Amino acid sequence: MKIIDGKELAKKIRENLKIEVGELRKKGIIPKLAVIMVGNNKASEVYVRNKSKACDEIGIEFEEYIKGNNISQKELIKLIDNLNNRKDIHGILLQSPIPENLNIRQAFNEIDYRKDVDGFNPINVGKLSIGEDCFISCTPYGVIKMLEEYNIDLEGKRAVIIGRSNIVGKPLLQCLLNKNATVTVCHSKTKNIREITNEADILIAALGKPKFVTEDMVKENAVVIDVGINRSEEGKLVGDVDFENVSKKAAYITPVPGGVGPMTIAMLMNNVVKSAKLTLEK
Repeated sequence: MKIIDGKELAKKIRENLKIEVGELRKKGIIPKLAVIMVGNNKASEVYVRNKSKACDEIGIEFEEYIKGNNISQKELIKLIDNLNNRKDIHGILLQSPIPENLNIRQAFNEIDYRKDVDGFNPINVGKLSIGEDCFISCTPYGVIKMLEEYNIDLEGKRAVIIGRSNIVGKPLLQCLLNKNATVTVCHSKTKNIREITNEADILIAALGKPKFVTEDMVKENAVVIDVGINRSEEGKLVGDVDFENVSKKAAYITPVPGGVGPMTIAMLMNNVVKSAKLTLEK
């Protein structure tokens, strides 16, 4: 069994991005990310702080727009439009969740797809589905990079994703199809889920339930990717996979923490740098 070390790979990616940013700066282009956070979600505050630190390390400029719960949809859209029109901004990220009285889907749709470094604009979603170059949602992109780094061949392999969210499950389905895997997506309405997961060469858990994937759900020598981040009753961070027992059967497995999490931020940084580089082509 090999542990897929997302923390180490993310570090390597950030070091390479730092060099790329240095080259861009020599050409007068300073990559810049704008993050909008609405409300006072404590988890979001931590995520935004981590993104700010990553930007600082790589040399990407960072602007933060913190808005209260009382912001209107019209005001949020106006802020996004202002950022869309600024030539010095290369990436725009709307941190989710946002208050329920606001329409997050409309807000994502308003972000210029050329600055949509989270990959949520329908244009990027559509481009991904037909295999065109685009900004890919950061967590699925990170998963693919991990599989590539460890030379895990996807062509013709049976991949099973547990979870169908717009943020992870659905874009990951497209990423795996584009790599010629045969993909099944399981969700809350799926019957006989254990039978399906036991056929998986690559099993990806992204449903947000602590230790949902147990040893009897995993085929011998499968590759197991754990996207989940949950708090246990003891307050510890745990994934969607019962790591201790599943690791006895898996050929490769990601830990929580230190697996997919660091890769998500690394791929966000990658997308910001990619956006900045695209300005050279204009």
